[in-house]
Amino acid sequence: MITNRYKAKQIYLIFFIAFVLVSCGRNKKVDVSNINLEVKIERFDRDFDQMRTKPMAAEAIALHNKYGVFYQDFIERILPAGSLRDTGYFKTLHTIFSNKDYKDLYHDVEAAYPNMDKQNAELTQAFKYIKYYYPQKRIPKVYAYFSGFQAQTSIGDGYFGIGLDLFLGNSRFYPAITNAFPHYLSRHFTAENITPRVVEGIVREDMFPEDDNDKTLLSKMIYNGKIMYFMDSILPDVGDTTKMMYTTEQLKWCNDFKAKIWGYFLEENLLYETDYNKIQKFLTEAPFTPGLGEKNESAPKLAVWTGWQIVREYMDKHPDVTLQQLMVNKDAQKILNESKYRPK
Repeated sequence: MITNRYKAKQIYLIFFIAFVLVSCGRNKKVDVSNINLEVKIERFDRDFDQMRTKPMAAEAIALHNKYGVFYQDFIERILPAGSLRDTGYFKTLHTIFSNKDYKDLYHDVEAAYPNMDKQNAELTQAFKYIKYYYPQKRIPKVYAYFSGFQAQTSIGDGYFGIGLDLFLGNSRFYPAITNAFPHYLSRHFTAENITPRVVEGIVREDMFPEDDNDKTLLSKMIYNGKIMYFMDSILPDVGDTTKMMYTTEQLKWCNDFKAKIWGYFLEENLLYETDYNKIQKFLTEAPFTPGLGEKNESAPKLAVWTGWQIVREYMDKHPDVTLQQLMVNKDAQKILNESKYRPK
């Protein structure tokens, strides 16, 4: 359940390689140089490790005072280790800290992230873009943690959390967790993914969550297309593969077969289908889309990619429509009609 203290815990597993295929118009940058804003990722992971070597009760109080609701969410929901209502969770933490895997993981996180200067600069720029379009938007505090591969990112009341253990690149730990994160996902667990995943998490879970009444494939297609277009605007230097969790080959496949993809949706009468069991394979993460392409070479999430192209066409044809107007437009049919989407 989503509450006012903890909006949602989400794992965002959409990763990337830099590869730009955008029109000059939609890649146009706005001037954010006069926006006074700086993001600094706070290293909760290091502060949390102090509980391993110092009196745990005193450190728990200090962490709760410093991080507030995030500390509670981390212990109870992200890790999870128990309830803050009593100190019973200390026993769980002692077990975690005494485990060799914890010490090895802490070592690897420190080696990969001795500092986060690059991510601080990237997030500062991204949040400036958000502020440009949404001046009243409250910018969250950003915390780094690791959770034993439980949550790559998390969002809560006034914060956004980054699970560094799921951004380690070619980690020795990932082959052991293929049941949770198969290779087609973990190959994208790199530092370059951090800023796009933060931006996507904020827009999907905080600013513009999906309407539960959007049941048709078309409505979900356009919703996801708007999310991706938002990322175009906030991350103008990030490539399409980055935003879509695509390899270069998968993106090329989509562009090569975009007419056939659209034709398939039309011929199979899928646009107004509401049975999620029938449409989910076009929306969710996977190594490929079953039933399309030869030798499993098709890209996944074809409805997301197609919705993105529709929204791009719509915005290209309506230069007077602002990003703000687009994001609150819930008329998926109108966006499709006015995009005149006819891929060839």
